[in-house]
Amino acid sequence: MSKVLEGITVIEQGTFITGPAAGMLLGDLGANVIKVEMPGKGDPFRAFKGGLYSPHYQTYNRNKRSIALNTKEPEDLATFDALIRNADVYIQNFRPGTAERLGAGEARLRELNPRLIYCAISGFGNDGPYAGRPSYDTVAQAASGFLKLLVNPENPRVVGPAMADALSGFYAAYGILGALVERGRTGQGRRVDVSMLEAMCHFNLDAFTHYLSENEIMGPYSRPQVSQSYVMQCADSKWVALHMSSPEKFWRGLANAMEHPELLQDERFATREGRIDNQEQMIGMLKQVFRRYDRAEWCRRLEAEDVPHAPMYDTDEVLRDPQVKHLQLEVSAEHPTVGTFRTLRSPVSYDGVKPLEVMAPPVLDEHRDEILAEVKRR
Repeated sequence: MSKVLEGITVIEQGTFITGPAAGMLLGDLGANVIKVEMPGKGDPFRAFKGGLYSPHYQTYNRNKRSIALNTKEPEDLATFDALIRNADVYIQNFRPGTAERLGAGEARLRELNPRLIYCAISGFGNDGPYAGRPSYDTVAQAASGFLKLLVNPENPRVVGPAMADALSGFYAAYGILGALVERGRTGQGRRVDVSMLEAMCHFNLDAFTHYLSENEIMGPYSRPQVSQSYVMQCADSKWVALHMSSPEKFWRGLANAMEHPELLQDERFATREGRIDNQEQMIGMLKQVFRRYDRAEWCRRLEAEDVPHAPMYDTDEVLRDPQVKHLQLEVSAEHPTVGTFRTLRSPVSYDGVKPLEVMAPPVLDEHRDEILAEVKRR
């Protein structure tokens, strides 16, 4: 593993997803990430069937060490302060004002360590009319306009994973990395602020650009219509996805794979503009054709014609895919008490070396003695 952030110490006081995701991303790059948790229960995301090692928690907490500290207790506060004095980055995702009540506000920590990169992740920002509101993934998706692009108007319900949470963590890590680079030039720390609302609005930039430049309000089918994206059910009830985009050769290849070379002679489908305007009719026609063969046969045909496609996998199928196996995406580590931890590695490789090493998420307070010993040596 290329530990490009080796020597960088991160104190993460995060819960649920946004803060832990940011800490994990830095840990994946080799940073020394110390997760500070409340004694007894730790990160609330730990709770699962009477235990403290849920799949939710595991997802965002690999490559970290854990210590349980109650900063309202003088001894634990002293330990926390010692960690901050020797840290490069501090991450929290409390509601505005909570960090100050816990003795972890920026002003106090800045006195302890002027070089500290202080990262605060919030729902709606540190001030303004919504600053005090609770925010979770669906709230941020909705407030940013992104959720409206995902919900099927014919069967309206929330779908998909916690994108706003994870993406806010990504943007926070991105901001932290920029501040670390600047500190290398100036020696000065920075405050990094990321709100879930801002993160999701930026991630939804394409929709805002269409509105601001063309006064166009995009809907859930706008992008798939222009990009000519399709999902088709095959004879075995499995699905395949197509992204036909603009090159004409892809459509010629699809017509050949379908054994319908006359497809592009139909005036509705003869041009890109026609295919966009008549996508519903195209979908109806493709549905009938794709029911003729099973998914494996369609993938064989589409690959032979160089058509952009992929089987629409379930999660377990992804891990059996030959390319995924070749890329060694699944990695594992042995935890002394929990056993084998399996996960997907970071997608970032340096100089062709895949990051195959991973440290299993810590159990609560697992590294107390180790971390305290390091504090005393400093």
